[in-house]
Amino acid sequence: MSALRRKDREITDPAEWREVLDRADSCRIGFAAGDESYVVAMNFGYRWTDGRLSLYFHCAREGRKLEFLSRNDRVSFQLDADRKIVTGETACRWSMEYRSLAGTGRLARVSDPGERIEGLNRILAHYGGAGQAPCESGELEAVLILRLDVETLSGKRQPGCLTA
Repeated sequence: MSALRRKDREITDPAEWREVLDRADSCRIGFAAGDESYVVAMNFGYRWTDGRLSLYFHCAREGRKLEFLSRNDRVSFQLDADRKIVTGETACRWSMEYRSLAGTGRLARVSDPGERIEGLNRILAHYGGAGQAPCESGELEAVLILRLDVETLSGKRQPGCLTA
């Protein structure tokens, strides 16, 4: 699944992928259509089903990301966690510790009412909102839920990062 140059920094364990997902506070999605591109950071939740990863997002029902989505449903994504600046005696000795995941997949609007609620609940749970009162019907209809079905995934650990 991965094409990392530095195999010694590669994250291949699905349990560590989940740790990075659990600790990340946003996911950046890259869109491309024609000669234009667009990257946006979004709140997210996720689901593993039969070894397949899906990421859920919520957004308004109109905007630039949806214009790009209507032209091309193939996207890339990146998220990271455990970031820490490592200072050095000279500028060239500074570094950053982190763990990250990146990949590609297809992004789709979720229309099924049950999956819309599941997606929103997974986003809420990711940020500590599990157990919140459900949305009222008008509130849920105002929000668009998107699902990214991940097709490729790679992980990287910059040296010095904790694995827990």
